[in-house]
Amino acid sequence: MELVLTPTILTGAVTPPPSKSQAHRVYIASCLAGGGSVLHHLPESKDMDATRRCMAALLAGKGRCTPCCDAPELDCGESGSTLRFLIPLALALRGGGIFTGQGRLMERPQEPYARLFEEKGIFFSQRGGVLSVFGRLEPGVYSIAGDVSSQFITGLLFALPLLEGDSELRLTTPLESAGYVDMTLDALRQFGVTVAWDGDRTFAVSGGQTYRPASVTIEADYSQAGFFYAANGIGNSVELCGLNPDSCQGDRMIVDYAEKLREPGIVILDVSQCPDLVPALAVYAALRTGEETVIANATRLRIKESDRLEAVTAELYKLGADIRQGADFLQIHGVSSLRGGAVDAHNDHRIAMMLAIASTRTDGEVILRGAESVEKSYPSFWSDFQALGGRIKEL
Repeated sequence: MELVLTPTILTGAVTPPPSKSQAHRVYIASCLAGGGSVLHHLPESKDMDATRRCMAALLAGKGRCTPCCDAPELDCGESGSTLRFLIPLALALRGGGIFTGQGRLMERPQEPYARLFEEKGIFFSQRGGVLSVFGRLEPGVYSIAGDVSSQFITGLLFALPLLEGDSELRLTTPLESAGYVDMTLDALRQFGVTVAWDGDRTFAVSGGQTYRPASVTIEADYSQAGFFYAANGIGNSVELCGLNPDSCQGDRMIVDYAEKLREPGIVILDVSQCPDLVPALAVYAALRTGEETVIANATRLRIKESDRLEAVTAELYKLGADIRQGADFLQIHGVSSLRGGAVDAHNDHRIAMMLAIASTRTDGEVILRGAESVEKSYPSFWSDFQALGGRIKEL
């Protein structure tokens, strides 16, 4: 879908959609609890559809544990959370699974699981767009890197409490995206599962635990709110509603980082704990007139729905931003305004939203290809954008 975005100032109030990150976690936990849970504000999105679909397939045969012959087939769409969260659960509950997906999902690296499962004698194969795992998780010590993606850690934290004996999860490198692990531990706690974390590299997990039904209200999403924080930073006037100021969402960092970007002088932002904020931070930084911004420790952006460092750089450059990329960073010299032109979302929801916010400060229309990509996480984004005064027209 191509949209023409006409420059205009956004004004009014908006409530960001429910947190996709929290929703994945509590929905999976509620399914493992076996029914009786009440989840308020569960979001609608393609990623959540994938988790619903896969959990239904996974639990439909719970208890049938013949590897290979009875492995469920799980279509994860484009959801990295769905894929990485459910791989260990498929092993714990069904003796394995066959995973497929769309877009770049099946190209995204799974080496931490591959190495770990090889050590444990579990079959792991990723080829031709299909990932297959067969075997059984057994209680014991699991060692995994903490600086690749917290999703691998979350997947194991969901599965290990279901094993018969106690386990220990050890991180071989410092933990990045710690806020996402906090969200996982919070979801486990809400559904009656306890994990002892030393706050550094070791999680002690008692076996034989049972998930219990719970009532949970999904918080508004700080990662999506980030685009409206950026909008305000570049001259719009949007009131953000429904956000929990005490949230354990790692992307709550947008509050502090937006404040830093309001200050004069060079600003260095470490995004190792909040990589999803980079597109929003980049468009904000692009319009810090005359000021330098460095967005650092962002290498994981290269393995998202797009290579986000490349996509952010290419598309903002088309609009006149002074931006360059390095292996794991962006360096941005702020300009006073952007120009119109044709841009592409790279089939990436966060790139599409970044470009929508950028269009509010261009001197001409922006033609955006791939606008439908917002459906992955924020299906109502364009209607919210229009409600705030955004002017769009479909080609």
